[in-house]
Amino acid sequence: MTGPQRAILRILLLAGVAGVLLVLFPRALGVMEMAARELRYFWWVILLVALACWLIWGLGRR
Repeated sequence: MTGPQRAILRILLLAGVAGVLLVLFPRALGVMEMAARELRYFWWVILLVALACWLIWGLGRR
């Protein structure tokens, strides 16, 4: 599997996991909507997403 294929697979897998979690926990969608509206109060959501991206792509290179 080449690098671009692996990246696309990771993105699809991440989107699939997020979709399953939103189906299992529908209140999470409400929290995400509120976070998008009130970003100044939910700045930690951005930090958590950045940390998740770093863990998925950053640590995989080592």
